[in-house]
Amino acid sequence: MKKVTKIDKTAQSNIRLQKIRVAAYCRVSTDSDAQLESLEAQKSHYESYIRTRSDWTFAGLYYDEGITGTKKDKRPELMRMVSDCEAGKIDLVVTKSISRFSRNTTDCLELVRKLLGLHIPIYFEKENINTGTMESELFLSILSSMAESESVSIAENSKWSIQKRFENGTFKISYPPYGYDWDGQQMTVNKEQAAIVKEIFSAVLSGKSCVAIARALNERDIPAKRGGKWDASTIRSMIANEKYTGDCLFQKTYSDAEFNRHINHGEKNQYIVQNHHEAIITHEDAEAARAMILQHAREKGIRAESSKYQNRYAFTGKIICGECGSTFKRRTHYCIDSQYIAWVCATHIEDKTKCSMKYICDNELKLAFVTMMNKLIFAHRRILKPYIEALQNSPVDSPMKRIQELQTMLAANTEKRETLSRLMTQGIIDQVLYNRENNFLLSEAENNKREMEALSNNISGSVSTLASANDLLHFTEKGVMLDAFDDELFTRHVDRIIVVSREEVCFELKCGLSLHERM
Repeated sequence: MKKVTKIDKTAQSNIRLQKIRVAAYCRVSTDSDAQLESLEAQKSHYESYIRTRSDWTFAGLYYDEGITGTKKDKRPELMRMVSDCEAGKIDLVVTKSISRFSRNTTDCLELVRKLLGLHIPIYFEKENINTGTMESELFLSILSSMAESESVSIAENSKWSIQKRFENGTFKISYPPYGYDWDGQQMTVNKEQAAIVKEIFSAVLSGKSCVAIARALNERDIPAKRGGKWDASTIRSMIANEKYTGDCLFQKTYSDAEFNRHINHGEKNQYIVQNHHEAIITHEDAEAARAMILQHAREKGIRAESSKYQNRYAFTGKIICGECGSTFKRRTHYCIDSQYIAWVCATHIEDKTKCSMKYICDNELKLAFVTMMNKLIFAHRRILKPYIEALQNSPVDSPMKRIQELQTMLAANTEKRETLSRLMTQGIIDQVLYNRENNFLLSEAENNKREMEALSNNISGSVSTLASANDLLHFTEKGVMLDAFDDELFTRHVDRIIVVSREEVCFELKCGLSLHERM
């Protein structure tokens, strides 16, 4: 006899589908009223669009105003959205179009791959592309390239227009320097700020340093251009600015093909318009002030367009705070009847609550170095020789063999891609299969190249370390004890100094050794 067993129905009320957390990204490239209206329309559209879907839940709206789409790093809201994706707060991203998301092909593909790696697809509404169901990156690459080309075209047209206005002197400076206002048509003198400008130039001509001038303005609570604090670099920039004499130099900077901005050192034409607006400073005073700044720079060993110091002090940039990681700055400490040089943590100078590391004396630090080197000279056979032998005996063959394997794999990869291309050309395989396989091979080749580069860097680093160790050994073998600090010797052998405390420092040598010394 047949046996029938009843299976009770599942209580549907206990089953709930998990909603997808959807975020939207919007962007407009200028801050004009029309563009901002477009942004408001995008924000309103996507907020209602996401909330009306029963299977979606609103995860946030990210938008950048008046920011170019050619550089992802310059869009804070986009970067915040990516961070939230990494934090697991978003399941799907919706945006108007590829051009709104990014006009840079490399950035677009990089962001898509990064989010797909987190299992977060992007839906481009205009192109109707969902990266989660996309067969290949080829189509997206073509569309994003078109968006980038459009951006380049717009940029070139804009550059041409600006260039023509440079040439005929009609270019308008909508954001004038401190001391001037913009009335919509031209620069006009701001009397209150102009008085400060005159005071700054007068102070420079009287011999005051830019640091002292900035400090005095901050002590009087006089706000800088954007309401912030004054610093020495701001003062120097003002002295170098030709606009205070009524002249105007156009095209001080330019953008390259990668949308990076550079200072124009003659790569592009420049145009100077004399008597462009009302002057605050005479040409004679401006030239004298610039000459004074240059004189101060020469006296201090400071050179324009380079690192601030031309090896003025051997310790500069090499003393690191063991507590907060900041570099130490050189300071002159004054006593009643004397003065001495000390090095102070930059963080401690700004805020003592953030770093408690106190200053260390220059002479004590030099003495510590001399002591450390004399110990090496005395015990080089027990310290340096065994260390060099260990470096020489370290296996180098294994990385070299792996590099050779990777080179063989790259050659085979190239052959496979050539074969794949031939098969598609002959019609043996279709475009979809070709794209999938070719993308896989390209990814594999890229990974192999990265591994080769890392291995090569490790090998070259080991060779450099061994050379530095041998150099130090040759010096110590001479057996001549040091009786004074030698700048050149320090620079030659020491990479940096870690300040453990006021009584102890660690010298990290270029040969790879780290030696502690008491002070």
